[in-house]
Amino acid sequence: MEWAYNGVSWVLLRWHDLWSNVFGGDDNGFLQSDWAWVLAIVGVVITLRIILFPLFVKQIQSQRAMQKLAPEIKALQERYKNDRETLQKEMMELYRKEKANPLMGCLPILIQMPVFLALFHILRRPDPAQTMNINLYGWTDNDWSTYVHAKLFGAPFWSTFLTPADDLIPVDSSSLNVKLVAGILGALMILTTFLTTRQMILKTGWNEDPNQRMIQKVMLYGIPVIMVFSAGAFPIGVVIYWTINNLFSLAQQQYVLRKYPPPQQNTANAKPPKPGTKAHEKMLEEQRETEQRRKDLAPKPGQKPKQTGGAAKPASGSGVNGANVNGSGAAKSGPGAGKNLSRAERIARAKKVSGAQQASKKKKG
Repeated sequence: MEWAYNGVSWVLLRWHDLWSNVFGGDDNGFLQSDWAWVLAIVGVVITLRIILFPLFVKQIQSQRAMQKLAPEIKALQERYKNDRETLQKEMMELYRKEKANPLMGCLPILIQMPVFLALFHILRRPDPAQTMNINLYGWTDNDWSTYVHAKLFGAPFWSTFLTPADDLIPVDSSSLNVKLVAGILGALMILTTFLTTRQMILKTGWNEDPNQRMIQKVMLYGIPVIMVFSAGAFPIGVVIYWTINNLFSLAQQQYVLRKYPPPQQNTANAKPPKPGTKAHEKMLEEQRETEQRRKDLAPKPGQKPKQTGGAAKPASGSGVNGANVNGSGAAKSGPGAGKNLSRAERIARAKKVSGAQQASKKKKG
C-alpha cells in the first residue's frame, strides 16, 4: 500500500499548498489552516472523481446493457440448464456481441477502496503524541504541525468520536466539542450514503430476482447500520472525505442517470411515454430488439430435438417383429426412441409392445 499512501498524500499536500498560497498562508489568510485542510480534502475528492468519471459512465452503460439482455440471459439459462459449459459460452458471446461487461460495475469501487484506506491511514497518523516518522509520504515539519493543530469548529481533524479527553488537551480542544462535531458529521455521512444507494436503486429499479433484491436491500439498509458503529473510529478528516464524496456521487449519478435512463422493460407500473416522442420511439425500438433476440434463441418450428447414440432409423411400418406398435405408421425404435413422449404415451406404448410380443409368442406356440 506504500504506492497508495504516497500518491494520496501527494495529492492532498498539493491541494493544501494551493489553498494556502491563494488565500495568504495558514495564519493570515481568509481561509486559515482549518479551512485550507478542509478544501484540500475536497480537492482529493475532486481529483478522484475526475479520474473515475469515464469509468462511471462505462459502468452505467454496462448496467443498461445487462438490463436489456436480462430476457435473453433467462432464455439461455432455460435452454442450456443441463449444459453449463455451453451456457457460459453462449452468455460470453452475448456479452461480446452487445458490448456488456458484468465486471464493470465493480471496477469504480475497487479503485476507490485503496484511496479511502490510504487517506484513512494518512489522516489519522498526525497527533500531538506522535514524534517519529513525521516526514513520511512527502510531509514536512510544517505540514505536520499545521495539520495537528488545525480544527473544524474546534475539533482536530485527526480526532475521532472516541478520542480520550487527555489527548485533546495539547491542542486546546475538549471531548464534548469533538463528540458534537464528529456526531453531526457522522450522521451526515450515514445519511448521504443511504441517499446515494437509494438513488441508484430507484433509478435502475428493484431487481425481479428475489436473491438480487435481497442484496439490494442489504446494501440500502445494512451498510448505513454498520456505519453507525464504525463511524466512531473514523477521524474527522476521513468523515469529511466520505461525506463530500457522497455528495459528489449524488450529483454525478443524477447527471449520468438522466443522460442514460434505465430501460422501461422492468418497470411494469411505470407510465409509458407519449406516442411520437423520442422516448416512445426508443421504447418501441428496444421492444423490437428484444423480440428479435427471443426469436433468434427460440428453436425453429418443426425442428426435432437432437438424439444421442447414433441409432439407425428403422424401416417404415416396422415395429417389434415387423409390427407397427405405435399405431401411427411412424417408426420409433432404437436407443433414445420415445424419450420426448409424455409419461402416459410411454405407458401406452409399452402396453402395445407387450401385447404384440404376447401375440407373437401365441402364434409361434
